[in-house]
Amino acid sequence: MSIFNKLFGEFVDVIEWTDSTSDTLVYRFERYGNEIKYGAMLTVRESQTAVLVNEGRIADFFEPGLYRLETRNMPIMTTLESWPHGFSSPFKAEVYFFNMRRFADLKWGTKNPVMLRDKEFGPIRLRAFGTYTFRIKEPLTLIKEIVGTSGHFQTGDITEQLRNLIVARFANILGESGIPALDLAANYNELGEFITQKIKPEFESYGLDVMQLMVENISLPPEVEATLDKRTSMGIIGDLGRYTQFQAAEALAAAAKNPSGGAGEGIGMGMGFAMAQNLGKTLNASQPPASGSPPPIPGAATYFIAVAGQQSGPFSVPELMEKIKTGEVTRATLVWSQDLVEWTAAEKVTALAPVFAQVPPPVPK
Repeated sequence: MSIFNKLFGEFVDVIEWTDSTSDTLVYRFERYGNEIKYGAMLTVRESQTAVLVNEGRIADFFEPGLYRLETRNMPIMTTLESWPHGFSSPFKAEVYFFNMRRFADLKWGTKNPVMLRDKEFGPIRLRAFGTYTFRIKEPLTLIKEIVGTSGHFQTGDITEQLRNLIVARFANILGESGIPALDLAANYNELGEFITQKIKPEFESYGLDVMQLMVENISLPPEVEATLDKRTSMGIIGDLGRYTQFQAAEALAAAAKNPSGGAGEGIGMGMGFAMAQNLGKTLNASQPPASGSPPPIPGAATYFIAVAGQQSGPFSVPELMEKIKTGEVTRATLVWSQDLVEWTAAEKVTALAPVFAQVPPPVPK
């Protein structure tokens, strides 16, 4: 088999590469014994670049086009190798093809949560993920620094390192930004653009160019999200008293549609009565006072009085006693409190009777 490959290599003088994969960065053209015939045709397609390596040294660099490998179009090669035998025999060299197109939709994400200090929540842990796009910028740097002698270098051979680089810079930038956790979603585009510019120099040190980095999601730990959901639910509910009334009514309706009988029926009935009682109290407490009645007396104020047909007050008992002593409130003055069914003459109110006993009645005319 090796003899056949050698003989076949002597006749094949076309060097080209058509990529049948979607993730190959660098491909080395395989020839038997790395022997390339003098005058061989090299085809470099659009989105490709080729490098000729002779005895471990980069000899020539080829942009897209068709090339005949001879001394006239390989001046660097001429200085490296004085081909013997009239420049007619095969020479030892390797051709590396570089895929110069964009490699898109590559994933990045945090393996472990990033610990940050948030202005609203305090210390929190965040996870993040997204995608990025890159391409080869400097083939010579890439082959020297990363690829080496690999004959088939794919994105999977370097994406782990690139992902670690992105995550490290992301954590640093997010911590310095000071953006509150609840406002991060509104800044995904700005974060992506800022991180892209920050990591460009480090990608370039590998011979690569990061074209775009996108932040798709930044999330809180599940337990924090659950607590935040409860907080959001409370904000949606609004008036808790009215919501409780609604829940009690819904529970009563559900109990009425699902009688269970026996002990279960008794338990359900007891729960129904309890909920009905609580519902009644809540409804009564929420109803306004009856028309024509004074509003509830706040604090220590106890009595209202009727002066010249107008309601006045409220007054505490000491204040009312002082008005009785000064004659502003007489025995016939009508007063009202929560303890009285209707407006009543002051002298008939038990709490005020001792005061009137100390005040002489009006002088008869």
